[in-house]
Amino acid sequence: MSGSHRHWAQINESSFVVGMRLMFWLYRIAGRTPFRLVLYPILGFYLATKPIARHASKDYLWRVRATGLNSDNQQPRSGLPGVFQHFGAFAESILDKLLLWGGLFKTQDVTSTGKELIRENLEAKRGGLLICAHLGNLELCRVLSRQRSGLRITVLVHTKHAKAFNRLLARLDPDSQLNLMQVTELTPVMAMLLAEKVAQGEFVAIAGDRIPVSPHPRVAQATFLGKAAPFPIGPYVLASVLQCPVYLLFTLTIGGRSECHFELFRDAIHLPRKHRNQVLSELAAAYAERLEHYCLKAPLQWFNFYDFWHLSLYDNTNG
Repeated sequence: MSGSHRHWAQINESSFVVGMRLMFWLYRIAGRTPFRLVLYPILGFYLATKPIARHASKDYLWRVRATGLNSDNQQPRSGLPGVFQHFGAFAESILDKLLLWGGLFKTQDVTSTGKELIRENLEAKRGGLLICAHLGNLELCRVLSRQRSGLRITVLVHTKHAKAFNRLLARLDPDSQLNLMQVTELTPVMAMLLAEKVAQGEFVAIAGDRIPVSPHPRVAQATFLGKAAPFPIGPYVLASVLQCPVYLLFTLTIGGRSECHFELFRDAIHLPRKHRNQVLSELAAAYAERLEHYCLKAPLQWFNFYDFWHLSLYDNTNG
């Protein structure tokens, strides 16, 4: 597979964080404004040398503009200026991750909505599944979970494409890797392990907006920003195995303040054999609708720099 339609895992995101350790120390010494001044030429270089990410960002921002105004009545800029802003927001999110694990982020200023839903589960000693997105800064919830007694979150990740960045996080805080679980596909052994975690009152987080890394990924098509796109069915298959409450989790930064939004998605998910594909498509569509809602609130904070809508890559719809 080549060109602009490569799988997201074949696009080496870690190249974007080369030098971020030095940028992090610059921030510690001089603050965010000098960080941004030094960042501009780096963004310009990335804009010129990363055509796949550039075209993906431009296409996504065009779809946002075509869909309509966001909640703040602001639209992302069109063309290369908008892409430059999008890349800049990505760099800012990386800095915030470093600040979080370096103990320099003011987590007390974070606002949360729907957290009472999670609190009820904790009090009942029930676990759950969190379906999240590559929107904003998910690291925020991992850090906050360590500050909330009894809240334990295991994040399912594919980190092979970002080893350099994860090593950097580990240098800042060795515990940053403790609640990550490497996964490329759900196996019976892994399902049993996750079921044990949920039974013990823990939460499992999985992304709902990236296709699994496998030769024949199972997907469902759902309309997202005006066009059908492939979404993974793994989160819903996992939920049907775990038989636990399922929540959506979105993180944003609005007006300089970080926000965590929890929503109850389903009390439980059942996949009947006869209508399995239909139910999976309905679940993917429901997730896509909420993802679109939050993307329109903060359009520059969705970080999937590949051709998200290229359906021909994934011909194994619903498995």
